[in-house]
Amino acid sequence: MIKFVVAAVWIIGVTIGTIFVSYSMNGAQPVTTGDSPYHGKLEFVKTDMMSVPVVQEGAVKGYFLSKLVYAADVEKLKKLALPIDTLLVDEVYTFLFSNPSIDFSRVEGVDLNAMRTGLKDSINQRVGDDLIYEIMIEQVDYLTKEQIRDNALKRRDAKGGKNRPTFNANTPSGH
Repeated sequence: MIKFVVAAVWIIGVTIGTIFVSYSMNGAQPVTTGDSPYHGKLEFVKTDMMSVPVVQEGAVKGYFLSKLVYAADVEKLKKLALPIDTLLVDEVYTFLFSNPSIDFSRVEGVDLNAMRTGLKDSINQRVGDDLIYEIMIEQVDYLTKEQIRDNALKRRDAKGGKNRPTFNANTPSGH
């Protein structure tokens, strides 16, 4: 009986210790940059997958898909009246639509460093302060309309959908 009590106390102690350590280590604490040029504390804000249509010659040619991570000043984030996610997504759309020279259909047509710098500068100009220090790219893709259509058809075929015309053997032409 004493062995069971000791074992139960041991399990409870280990469980409480594990929970305490996991909560203390998992907290979303801002990163202190010390003597780096960032001057203070930064918070890293991840965006969800964003899909921006690429319009050329008045038609949608494809979609720019991205996931970005922003290094932002913690104190300045607290002072924003607008949610940071809303601001970031709006600025990505505005930046990409206002720069028609960015051609995602050509790999050599995209200067990611220029895009990051331009996006950072446009966000900081909009808020009137140095809110964003760096933009990191987690994922960037470009899909043409044809690629999206082909993928949709493949998914529908895999689920039993009919995408191809069926032929009827009873008709003279075979259709």
